[in-house]
Amino acid sequence: MILVALAIAGMVSGVAGLTIAVVAHNRANQVVQECADMLRRHLQSVNGPVDGQALRDLAVVHYDALKEMSGRRSFSLALINSLGDGVVLSSINGRTETRTYAKVVRGGRSLEVLSPEEDQALRGARLGKGPVVSMDDPLPDFGGNTTSART
Repeated sequence: MILVALAIAGMVSGVAGLTIAVVAHNRANQVVQECADMLRRHLQSVNGPVDGQALRDLAVVHYDALKEMSGRRSFSLALINSLGDGVVLSSINGRTETRTYAKVVRGGRSLEVLSPEEDQALRGARLGKGPVVSMDDPLPDFGGNTTSART
C-alpha cells in the first residue's frame, strides 16, 4: 500500500518536473529568438547605409489613464534610434486638462521611472513591433530602471 502511494507520488512529481522543464525550455527559446531579432535589426543599421542617430523605431500605446474619460484618449509614444537612444512621450488627457511628459531613453532604458504604458511602448519600439502596440501584447521585459509607476 505504501509502495503504491510512493510510486504514484513519484510519478506525479516526475510529470510536474517534466512540465516545468518544457515550459522553461519554450520560454528560453522565445527569449533567444527575440534577442536574435533585436541583434539582426541592430546589425542591419550598423552595417547598412542607415544613420545610427536617426529615430527609426516607434511604438504608440493608447489607453484610458483617467476614470472620468473613456475612448483611450491618453497615449504613450516611444521614439528611439538604432542604439536605443530616444524619448518616451506621454499625454494624459482628461476632461479639463492635459498633462504631457517626456522621458529620456539611453541604450534602450529609461533614465526615469516609467508607467506600465510607457514601458510597453518602449519595449514595442525596441522590438520593432510598432507603430501601434496594445497593453495586451506579450512583450519581453528587458529589466533595468523601467520600474512601473503612474506618471
